[in-house]
Amino acid sequence: MTCFQPVTDALRGAGLESSNLIVGIDFTKSNEWTGRQSFNGQSLHTISNIRPNPYEQSIEILGRTMSAFDDDNLIPCFGFGDATTGDHSVFSFHANGQPCHGFEEVLTRYKEIVPHLHLSGPTSFAPIIKVGMDIVEQSGGQYHVLLIIADGQVTHSVNSGLSPQEQGTIDAIVEASGYALSIVLVGVGDGPWDTMKQFDDRIPHRMFDNFQFVNFTNLMTKNLPPPQKEAAFALAALMEIPSQYKAAIELGILNQKTGRETKGHVCQPPHGVPNRSSSVASGTMDERSIPDASDVCPVCLQEPKNMAFQCGHKTCRECASQLQRCPICRIQITTRLRLFG
Repeated sequence: MTCFQPVTDALRGAGLESSNLIVGIDFTKSNEWTGRQSFNGQSLHTISNIRPNPYEQSIEILGRTMSAFDDDNLIPCFGFGDATTGDHSVFSFHANGQPCHGFEEVLTRYKEIVPHLHLSGPTSFAPIIKVGMDIVEQSGGQYHVLLIIADGQVTHSVNSGLSPQEQGTIDAIVEASGYALSIVLVGVGDGPWDTMKQFDDRIPHRMFDNFQFVNFTNLMTKNLPPPQKEAAFALAALMEIPSQYKAAIELGILNQKTGRETKGHVCQPPHGVPNRSSSVASGTMDERSIPDASDVCPVCLQEPKNMAFQCGHKTCRECASQLQRCPICRIQITTRLRLFG
């Protein structure tokens, strides 16, 4: 049994039957300094062979938990807040909006994209929420969970009123309550998070409570074994999903199209990002000609997997020699087995 099994069982026991995952990643400039306390002063998007960053950890934990409910294992993934999207649009991880195949490819693609980005801003969650609504509509009203991972709050106004980004985000959350869509905002880095807590508790005029905020940093710095912290984080992030799923059924919006027009604007991946994976998603190439991503080390994304741990997960030998914990399930490594062939 994995550390996520009790969380999965709790979700099933509460009535969740099926769900589809959408991922949105914050690439605003503040990621460069909001890891001063919580990530050893590094940018929260720092890619390392030694330690996953908070974005990678969040994707892996929630991806593993939600994969049990995802029928097709296709995950649309988007970035926002970089120099090309700002607060008005999002970019797709793959060309033409193609989804990633499972959370492992989400992580792989994330690592490919980060070196090509110019972090910018301002911060608004409205563009990614609008795209989430579009995806639900295009699916015929299937239930989706939009996972937004961000390092900070929506950009504030310089005066006492709401900024355009705050008002746009509030309006998008309210409108999204007319769709079979739950929004989970994961806060990584140092914060602050007071506005996000207000969004979670005080947004009026919604058809149902469709927004959940969880403080990743607070949960992951508790004095608990890593598996317990990860399970606690998954439960905190997903605890309201069953009641939101039931609300969508009771409101009659599950498996129903609204007939509303497309709301979001999706750009292509940033310039310079390799496009090799999009053909896998679109199915335009003979599958036999595509290298199997499962054979490549999940840490360096280059060398073949030739070292296994006691948990069954694998990396290449070079990366394995530098690891104390499994990069997938995070258990302490006690056994390393060299693979041949």
